[in-house]
Amino acid sequence: MSDLFSLSGKKIAFSGATGVLGKTMAVHLAKEGAELLILGRTPEKVSDLVSEINSHGGKAWGYYVDVTDEDSISKVAQVIEAQHGHIDILINSAGGNMPGAVVRPDQNFLDLDTDALRKVMDLNYLGTVLPIKALLPLMLKKGKGNILNISSMAASRPMTRVMGYASAKAAIDNLTKWLSVELAQKHGPNFRVNAIAPGFFLTEQNRTLLTEADKTLTVRGKQIISHTPMSRFGKPEDLLGALQWLCSDASAFVTGTIIPVDGGFSAYSGV
Repeated sequence: MSDLFSLSGKKIAFSGATGVLGKTMAVHLAKEGAELLILGRTPEKVSDLVSEINSHGGKAWGYYVDVTDEDSISKVAQVIEAQHGHIDILINSAGGNMPGAVVRPDQNFLDLDTDALRKVMDLNYLGTVLPIKALLPLMLKKGKGNILNISSMAASRPMTRVMGYASAKAAIDNLTKWLSVELAQKHGPNFRVNAIAPGFFLTEQNRTLLTEADKTLTVRGKQIISHTPMSRFGKPEDLLGALQWLCSDASAFVTGTIIPVDGGFSAYSGV
């Protein structure tokens, strides 16, 4: 059974790995024997994560790249090909939100900042599409590939305020399904595309939205917990089971799926 879930020796390119959730996932994959190619735009964060993984006996390399810049990611893909030849898995975790793409309670749709909306769409959607386009050839060389995108509960359950981010993640869901068919039909059954859709996890990005300075819940935090049957926010470690399964051969016949890791949020109607 352990061989079924083995990640030993798999070369995994991982964007957005320096965030709270991404770091936990990357460290876990390295502990499981995968070789991590960390893609990020902040040199210090990339270097720190690579050093942490290598200092604990793992294998990691760092690459500085802007995933929204096609020329930047194409150049990095060439370097990765020269150094590693191919990759087995691509994890697209780069993403995020910004205030201008949010409609606050004291605002309405007309207050939306179009430039901020465009940046959020670029980061979350193009920041997934462009790495796939650049790195897919390194999977085609081997005749086998596995792409894992990071979606969100906001994609399938529209919520107040987070218009831009939710729209971008909904596009990720659609891309995941579309690309799973495209690759399987044109390149064979050894190519898979799936996504993980986290529910509500406390990160630096949403901490002030969900909790007060004294760590009690905000009004919005209380609303979320009341609609989460497990009555808690997710912990980064909660993602690791689904991550291991989707990256391993245990999910060899799984493609085009969006796996919720949300404590039951998406299953609960509120009554």
